[in-house]
Amino acid sequence: MSITIWHDGRVVGPDEPVVTAVDHGLTVGDGVFETCAVYDGKVFALSRHLARLARSAAGLGLADPDEARIREGIAAVLTANPGAGRLRISVTDGPGPLGSFRDEPDVARQTVLVLAGPATAPGPAKAVRVPWVRNERSAVAGLKTTSYAENVVALAAARKAGADEALLAHTVGQLCEGTASNVFVERGGELVTPHLDTGCLAGITRELILEWCADAGMPVREAEPDELPFEVLAEAERGEAQLALAGSIRNLVTVSALDGSELAPGELTREAIALFGDRRRAEIDP
Repeated sequence: MSITIWHDGRVVGPDEPVVTAVDHGLTVGDGVFETCAVYDGKVFALSRHLARLARSAAGLGLADPDEARIREGIAAVLTANPGAGRLRISVTDGPGPLGSFRDEPDVARQTVLVLAGPATAPGPAKAVRVPWVRNERSAVAGLKTTSYAENVVALAAARKAGADEALLAHTVGQLCEGTASNVFVERGGELVTPHLDTGCLAGITRELILEWCADAGMPVREAEPDELPFEVLAEAERGEAQLALAGSIRNLVTVSALDGSELAPGELTREAIALFGDRRRAEIDP
């Protein structure tokens, strides 16, 4: 399946130029984005994704994105590509200086791109630990920006090691997140995910898992800020804990291997996966 692109009010071909070479999103990564799952032609949890897009833009200092403009693009690409499984929304500050200095934010100047394309069916993940860390005190900690070079490098290392995700600590050694996923650890009869203070992204799937499991009375929660040291991964290697990853395309999946060592799935994780699937199918925009 090909990728369908919308820009400036029209669907364009993959070889058609759509942005200027001085777009600040290209020159310095001055932009934000969202990736959403699409089921039967409808975007899952779109309202939450658009709200997070706006939060990321505000955190980066961009003008508030034009939601009506974005929704126009979404409708156009899904009409043109009804079988799409993935949607990406990108918003940059638009044309700007060659350096990091930004002109006064202006929504009319922003570049808005909406893309629809195929998605891989979720399944168990293989992960590796990498030596790089998240900076929980970064100016962009917790924001979903287009400055993704750190993730590209870490994921390339994971793939070279035969895995499909890399797990990172933050600067003082707490488990943080994957390059494109939130981490859940099943231990002591609970399923816990790192606290947002670690600098991890406030994932939409993470958020829904916490809400829906709480509704069901399941012992699933956000960890205390210092509860999950990076060494907790050694517990998983010894079979004393289990791991799962959450993301907009993955949903919630078990981690079947860590640094080449096979891991067993957790029973509570299995229950959370089933619950998420049921609730996801019941409501497209929770």
